[in-house]
Amino acid sequence: MEKKMIYIVDVTNRDGVQTSRLGLAKLQKTLVNLYLDEMGVTQSEFGFPTTKHEINYLNANLELAERGAIQYTKLSGWMRGIESDVIEAFKNVPKLKVVNLSVSTSDQMIQGKFGGKKDKKDIIASSVKAVKKAYELGAEIVGVNAEDASRTSLEFLIEMAAAVKEAGAKRFRYCDTLGYDSPDMAYNRLREIAEKTGIDLEMHFHNDLGMAVANSVRGAQGAIDGGVNAYINTAINGMGERAGNADLACCILAILKSSGFAGKYQIDPKIDISKIWQIAKYTSYAFGVPLPINYPAVGGNAFAHESGIHADGALKDRRNYELYDYEELGRGEPEVVETGRMITTGEYGGIKGFRDVFEKMSMEFADEDEARNILELVRYANVHTQLPLLDSELKFIYYHPDLALKIMTVIPPFNPSDALKARLEKDYKKTFH
Repeated sequence: MEKKMIYIVDVTNRDGVQTSRLGLAKLQKTLVNLYLDEMGVTQSEFGFPTTKHEINYLNANLELAERGAIQYTKLSGWMRGIESDVIEAFKNVPKLKVVNLSVSTSDQMIQGKFGGKKDKKDIIASSVKAVKKAYELGAEIVGVNAEDASRTSLEFLIEMAAAVKEAGAKRFRYCDTLGYDSPDMAYNRLREIAEKTGIDLEMHFHNDLGMAVANSVRGAQGAIDGGVNAYINTAINGMGERAGNADLACCILAILKSSGFAGKYQIDPKIDISKIWQIAKYTSYAFGVPLPINYPAVGGNAFAHESGIHADGALKDRRNYELYDYEELGRGEPEVVETGRMITTGEYGGIKGFRDVFEKMSMEFADEDEARNILELVRYANVHTQLPLLDSELKFIYYHPDLALKIMTVIPPFNPSDALKARLEKDYKKTFH
């Protein structure tokens, strides 16, 4: 019998970017997808195909995959589990192949969100219809998400999972939307759904009670022990709404290093943990959220020792006080900080400084025209991100200038009504005062 596997589905670009008062520019979301691919993460939930300002970015990233710049990571779109959203999604992003359809399932949300206009039979019927429509329009993998699954009766989750599986869904996502579950509850519920339905399970845990990682890995155990593959939803650095989502690095290391997992459960062999440090650093920079000094694996003190006993023990044998090696995570290389003259390039940069920056990265231009075209894109990228561009972002623009242009192009639809025109004419002298 084939051994079941734990896979990672990262949701930074869908759920992580919904962190209140924070976000990522489309270029930064693209870099996150490239880093996830380099790390061997099986899937990135890369955005919302029904949201107009996402359309160019989504289509451009699928083109990157066609070019081979994204080789392993599947790019999945998120939408509500209704037929009209599916139709709109494929109209906007025709090359979508992986989708997740989401619907609220708990009594609280059925009443609190739908106001009694829908019941459980309606929710199943709508989800089944949406699954079939997605395949009809070209999807290859369809997953169905049960929002607030942790506050939904187990019987209904099993009924729903069985129904969408029969309609063709490949996965069923158990969403602990409020971070309500405990690890043993997650294990028991996911194992029973697995045993009763045989559908591969995703687990999506929030961190409101500080248990997102524990719930995720314990839920994955339940799915595997129940006989199906497990897909853990993660976010880089634990970003996400309210207290965030299950952290990417912590989930992977818990599976690889903890006593309950190591050697007993198999994670996707494509995962390369040597990329953990660089993806955490980039995402921290892009979001503008420093990594907490005591954060596991990537925090400034994750491998720091001060007390006499600890320092003595670590110096004698790192295994005394370090569970895993910092080199495994891609840490340990010296970081050079320029303290003399610096030439940078940005939204007000000129051609001489621009050429100097790219020459230091050993990147050449065919002629002056090419250099000036790329410079103009770099200027706009700096306006787009409102941060100094990193080498990885500059290299992306250099190698994929046409897609960089597409990713950064956002044209808001604005069709003012007669009433709005009248109000604007009346108020044209007013400001924010």
